[in-house]
Amino acid sequence: MKIDILAFAAHPDDVELSCSGTLLKHIAMGKKAAVVDFTRGELGTRGTPELRLQEAQKAAKIIGLTARENLGFRDGFFKNDEEHQLEVIKMLRKYQPDIVLANAPYDRHPDHGRAATLVEESVFYAGLKKIKTELEGEVQAAWRPRLVLNYIQSVYHKPDLVVDISDQMEDKLKSIAAFSSQFHTDQSSEAEDQTFISTPQFMNFIKSRASEFGQLIEAKYAEGFLSKRYIGISDLTELR
Repeated sequence: MKIDILAFAAHPDDVELSCSGTLLKHIAMGKKAAVVDFTRGELGTRGTPELRLQEAQKAAKIIGLTARENLGFRDGFFKNDEEHQLEVIKMLRKYQPDIVLANAPYDRHPDHGRAATLVEESVFYAGLKKIKTELEGEVQAAWRPRLVLNYIQSVYHKPDLVVDISDQMEDKLKSIAAFSSQFHTDQSSEAEDQTFISTPQFMNFIKSRASEFGQLIEAKYAEGFLSKRYIGISDLTELR
């Protein structure tokens, strides 16, 4: 299954909060995108793993994803080791993306940075034909994406690349609202424990961050990304 963009996430909802606008934009352009969540977010204060899986699929429909999978890694305790790398490599070889989006290299939640490193190393190893993987009984061919970008999460990073999502902001917020167990909505139970992300103030932060990045390129809303590689273009007029 060849797709254009594959987004990895330590937890269900990481993608929605940080790069769903970019996915929505490219899907509207006719590109195919998929998401692979590492964990079910079972350590989250609110909701249940089963509910979060349901919410993830609801969000996937809003975004228009071609596919969404969950690798079932242990929330908080997955590692960047051979066992976990091989599972990520299988996904890279299955979907053969040109572009990979991954968690922030450093963030408030320690899982995010660990996930970023896991993806970065797995992307390299996925291109080595002497690393053998099988999926559903079939030997997989080596595959290495052209570009890995890290989306920006809670901690501020100066972006290397900014994507205008002004036309996608409304649907981005709808995809976030699909995780009603985690974020503040009109249906949220005030009786549940409140967390860093469950207050109305957090959603104001998400909107403000998108507005801040938008201001950098004279757009209403945008999402920012980091790249360890120089990004080359063939046409200067493509730049805003």
